[in-house]
Amino acid sequence: MPAPVVRCRYIGEWVATMHRWGLAVDQAEREVLLSYAAGCLNANLAFERVS
Repeated sequence: MPAPVVRCRYIGEWVATMHRWGLAVDQAEREVLLSYAAGCLNANLAFERVS
């Protein structure tokens, strides 16, 4: 995991990439992502889904 100062950006880009490509996460990865993302207030994800 990256340094705390860039953690929210990293998590956001990871999640946006997963959504963009229609990739799934397992339950363990989901729980970790949610726990880290809980500290990221006012985060918005922007992505364009790939066909």
